[in-house]
Amino acid sequence: MATGGLRVLVTGGCGYIGSFIVRHLLDAGHRPTVVDNLYSGHRWAAQEAELVVLDLAERERLAELLAAHRFDAVVHCAAHIWVGESVRQPARYYANNTGNAIGLFDLCAKAGVPAVVFSSTAAVYGEPAAGLLDESLPTAPINPYGASKAMSERVLTDIAAATGLRYGILRYFNVAGADAEARIGEATPDNAHLIKLACEAALGLRPGMAIHGTDYPTPDGTCIRDYVHVDDLARAHVMALEHLAAGGASLTANCGYGHGFSVREVLDTVRQVTGVPFPITAGPRRPGDPAELVADSRRLRALLGWSPRHDDLDYIADTAWRWEQALNRRQRVAVGF
Repeated sequence: MATGGLRVLVTGGCGYIGSFIVRHLLDAGHRPTVVDNLYSGHRWAAQEAELVVLDLAERERLAELLAAHRFDAVVHCAAHIWVGESVRQPARYYANNTGNAIGLFDLCAKAGVPAVVFSSTAAVYGEPAAGLLDESLPTAPINPYGASKAMSERVLTDIAAATGLRYGILRYFNVAGADAEARIGEATPDNAHLIKLACEAALGLRPGMAIHGTDYPTPDGTCIRDYVHVDDLARAHVMALEHLAAGGASLTANCGYGHGFSVREVLDTVRQVTGVPFPITAGPRRPGDPAELVADSRRLRALLGWSPRHDDLDYIADTAWRWEQALNRRQRVAVGF
């Protein structure tokens, strides 16, 4: 490990998950540098880290940055993330998520970066029959978002095999929640994350919530997802980085709690936490939505010693609610209200 902590480049570090990874890196004594094009991220989310405003498609500038800083590791979070949008605009997702990942991983190998941690997704599994999804399942994505990530995983493992680069591929399940002190949280525009949208409904920023599909083969007919608090997820990244820096082997691991909640259960929880009975309506399914995605995270626990600290839907919803109120106050001040 480098003196004074690891030198880590975090792409997309001004976004939701990236900003929490930056926070945990700083708290652990590492030295993060953030690269973000600020398309959907925010300058304030870089916190005390150095921020370089750069698009990953700017390969020459990216190569210069990697050569100048001699990073110990790269965490690649920058990506488009909305399933529905990926179905409507697949080329945009393949160009940004896969094309830019190929360029980044290639440049990392050429610059001698020892390790890369890649932000992947449970969407690579598609819609398997298994209840708990483990890493031995074949990747079979059913939407362009999942496919763009699965392709990037393959590129990373192939480059690693050819060059000796070591990697950690972390497959996220549904990330939610915010900082307990409401310092950072989800602020991506045009958001589609269920708990954030429900908190906005509780604030009166939207008229209510719609359930997309009530005829799934689940107990209440709505989709089931494994919700993991963003703090637990960010801590897994730091642990993966430290594992690789200590000479640990490359890994691919799920990040989730091992149990899920339905859309109805989540909306009921947010209503209870906020005390606001916002309206809920039922509508048709969205294209590309699997019925159930729940993580088998035993590999992450065994390899890294990771253990969740916030496996509590009430806590996840409460931190999201506190953040949404703080963000709303900040935005009102910014526009002079």
